[in-house]
Amino acid sequence: MDKITFLPRLQRERDKFEILLNQVGFKHQMTMNGVVGSLSIKDLLADVLTREQFIADRLNEILHNESYWTSTSLIALENFRRDHGYPDYESPLIEKEKLDQVVTYKYKNIGVDDIVELELAAYANIVSVLEKLSHDQCLDNDIFHRIAEHTYKSYRRASIEINRWLKSIASESN
Repeated sequence: MDKITFLPRLQRERDKFEILLNQVGFKHQMTMNGVVGSLSIKDLLADVLTREQFIADRLNEILHNESYWTSTSLIALENFRRDHGYPDYESPLIEKEKLDQVVTYKYKNIGVDDIVELELAAYANIVSVLEKLSHDQCLDNDIFHRIAEHTYKSYRRASIEINRWLKSIASESN
């Protein structure tokens, strides 16, 4: 894989996710509970945001030749969360695809518009730093796979839940 192939793929996945969010539209629908259990689309978006922020920060570390070590103990995992404000999503101690309740709680009192703004900035940071990384840095750090894990695989998981919810509320109104 190379950046010339990966960047358009990433953008296509991003566009699909944004189109779905635009279909949902109204802010009150973004905050309605019940999309996944008691969670809202806003909660899913907060999860996407923190996963994107996680990989954006790791990319910046790589760009600046800083080291990142996955958390291999519960103490290290908690220290990572305290220091960064989000989980160590690459730690073997956490379930990769599970929504983190601490993340959704952290963003409970933050408005949808603010979460969207932060999420857009995190995505833009990912693209910007990726463009600066050398091909060797990308290959040596498995960058394409890691970005996919923390961006469009998150979009796909959230999209499945949002589409399921949209179908359920459409069938209830019929």
